[in-house]
Amino acid sequence: MSVQMVKQYVSGRLRRLRSLPEHPQKAALATMRKGIGRAPGELPELWGEFLLDLPEEMQSKNGDPTKEEWAIYLALTMYALHQQGHSMATENMHRDQERFGHAVRRLIPANENVADSSVLRRFNVLATATDIREVSRHLCSMIQMLRARGIPLDYVQLAGDLYEWQFAEGVPRVRLRWGQDFYRNAEYAAQENGKEEKNEK
Repeated sequence: MSVQMVKQYVSGRLRRLRSLPEHPQKAALATMRKGIGRAPGELPELWGEFLLDLPEEMQSKNGDPTKEEWAIYLALTMYALHQQGHSMATENMHRDQERFGHAVRRLIPANENVADSSVLRRFNVLATATDIREVSRHLCSMIQMLRARGIPLDYVQLAGDLYEWQFAEGVPRVRLRWGQDFYRNAEYAAQENGKEEKNEK
């Protein structure tokens, strides 16, 4: 149940951001970016961005962030990073069904050998991270690459993945899902990258 609650909460926060006028929207995103590299709750100015209307059962009772709070916080701060330099009205970097593994695969040029790609090496380092703080560091690097290429990502699904990752039994499920998405749509991703490269010429 919690994974669905996490996804529903993140979906609601993204809808709220989308509904804001341009100036407050940019201000909210800028505030959220300040939280990158920090733990949930560390910066009071971010409390309203990820704690507002958070169901009580997902909130910490002992002062340490819950798994739900970590997943929500990381998904929203990474979205704010990803959206930087892109208009939410015309280039929303959240896109339903654009799963993480597939988005990463699109970073690899159509004419590049996947096995030799530095993107794949970074992806593997992220996939083998051992705790949520390490995941956060490597995820930030991948999101910066996606931002530079304007490749969107399903942040609701990412929040669910980040929540599952924090359970021993969830880690292999998330790794398998990312790997499947990376390789399942490889031909489509290569076609998309080929189109982008032609457009850039």
